[in-house]
Amino acid sequence: MEFFKYEGAGNDFIIIDDRDKSFPESDFNLVKRLCDRHFGIGADGLMLLQLLDGYDFKMIYYNSDGNFSSMCGNGGRCIVQFAKSLGVIDNHAHFLAVDGPHLGDVMPDGSVALKMIDVNSIEVIDDDSLLLDTGSPHYVKKVKDIESLDLISEGRKIRYNDRFKNDGVNVNFVEEKDGALLIRTYERGVENETLACGTGVTAAAVAMVYWGRRSRSIDVKAVGGDLNVRLEKAQGSFQNIWKTGAATFVFKGEVVL
Repeated sequence: MEFFKYEGAGNDFIIIDDRDKSFPESDFNLVKRLCDRHFGIGADGLMLLQLLDGYDFKMIYYNSDGNFSSMCGNGGRCIVQFAKSLGVIDNHAHFLAVDGPHLGDVMPDGSVALKMIDVNSIEVIDDDSLLLDTGSPHYVKKVKDIESLDLISEGRKIRYNDRFKNDGVNVNFVEEKDGALLIRTYERGVENETLACGTGVTAAAVAMVYWGRRSRSIDVKAVGGDLNVRLEKAQGSFQNIWKTGAATFVFKGEVVL
């Protein structure tokens, strides 16, 4: 089976051209093995590109634990780039993901902009923490000295507390510094720190505007690279949310199943 490896801000994915629908979608152990960094190809997740009437393509996403997952924002940008490389799209995409339809644009500099779902409700946990859904559930917490934070320990305290231990939640720690937003993410399904999380970056940007940031264009610095989020706020709803950043082909290969 031929596979392709892409990364977006260090968030890395196996992508498979499944237009002939030959991939065994329900073989979750296979997905887990392919994503394993010691015994497989290695990735934060795996995606299938399939054709679907009414759309340019359909995105099916699995976390590295082998299970179907909620929306992956960096994965969405990478699969748009992949679709362009296949000739499925030109520079504009209209595709279906698990959280609904998305638009994607391959920009002149090669980066990819992805339109995210609207955010219509935010739960206030405390003065420094919010819970919101940007295609995946995200807990956003303001911290100081983010670089020295024991992210695994602090992330697991929230992800495995009584409220979230069954379904899980992605935990994002953020800090404003020099006009930009720094972010580190503990991602459910991966159960570790990921170098970037697209829906997490989106959630962090929305949270900052909710907390009073006036700019509607926010530069976000993840561990694996820089991203930008543009959005509009109207009557408590956050709309027209676009996340932009690099989506890079790394290599392709073949694996014997």
